[in-house]
Amino acid sequence: MSRVHFFPAVCLSLVMLLQLFPAQAAEPAALRPAQWAQPIEVQYNLFQMSPTLYRSALPDDGAVPLLKNLKVATVINFLPEADSNWLSTPGIHQVQLTYRTNHVDDSDVLKTLRAIQEAEASGPVLMHCKHGSDRTGLMAAMYRVVVQGWSKEDALNEMTQGGFGESGHFRDSVRYVMQADVDKLRTALANGDCSTSAFATCSLKSWFQTVNLK
Repeated sequence: MSRVHFFPAVCLSLVMLLQLFPAQAAEPAALRPAQWAQPIEVQYNLFQMSPTLYRSALPDDGAVPLLKNLKVATVINFLPEADSNWLSTPGIHQVQLTYRTNHVDDSDVLKTLRAIQEAEASGPVLMHCKHGSDRTGLMAAMYRVVVQGWSKEDALNEMTQGGFGESGHFRDSVRYVMQADVDKLRTALANGDCSTSAFATCSLKSWFQTVNLK
């Protein structure tokens, strides 16, 4: 092939590649499963999981008008710092359930799922941690599996591929979800038990209280 014919062919190939890559880059957003949490506000990593449940990173006072617009009635915080630092709006209830994913157990999950269900009766709920990916991601996955009946595989796919944060942060969360006994968690949640184990600290404390009342 001569130089005269070679360069036009190269230019044509480059044009075709440039046209192709933007289409490929836009494809993942278009293929986001409809059942996954849907993005609401990028600044706060805010997503809607259901008509009554949202997840996010740590909000600030600038998020208050947005929460009001979404009619959020309860904010559940997984951090050691209270939300009263940024939230003082009357009518929005604050619940603080501090935990760490590398020390999570069934009692933490049951406490959170029960708090969500109780709060949903009064209106939409927002749960958050610092970045909205690790602690929030674990509880979101367990809500999907235990309350909504998702498979572990589907919940983990949403957790790690849903655009909530770097997938490398989810190691402890994935480990917990994989080993969780979903049937025991559902039974404990329905029965009002604090844990799936009768030997858990909260279960023993409840037993001693019952004995002392007799």
